[in-house]
Amino acid sequence: MISTRGRYALRVMIDLAEHIGSSYIPLKDIAERQQISEKYLESIVKILVRNGLLDALRGKGGGYRLNRSPAEYTVGSILRLTEGSLAPVACLEEEAACERATYCRTLPMWQKLDRLVNDFFDGYTLADLAAPNLAGNDFVI
Repeated sequence: MISTRGRYALRVMIDLAEHIGSSYIPLKDIAERQQISEKYLESIVKILVRNGLLDALRGKGGGYRLNRSPAEYTVGSILRLTEGSLAPVACLEEEAACERATYCRTLPMWQKLDRLVNDFFDGYTLADLAAPNLAGNDFVI
């Protein structure tokens, strides 16, 4: 299950993609548009800035902005950053080596599901989700 942190990070990134022509966008404006607590968003944008997905500017005229084209951000990269692994079972996470892996009958199934999930999320970009001409699709969960 994707947590609120992952979903809200996507909402912030989509919001910024929709306002790409603007300079820096104040977090207060994003919080109002997305109806999310500004305090909670502060912790999310810190992660995004620290990991190079956003640029931040303090002071008057400051805020946040994407530092590359919306087409260059995949949903998968944003979710893995904010959620950690998207692996369906713990044994697929890098730090969790399983002693039963060599004879596990279900491991290939879990690996296939993991590939499907990652390929699915990596198949969408911010540009795809911020497309303004998708009538009726103007709300982000």
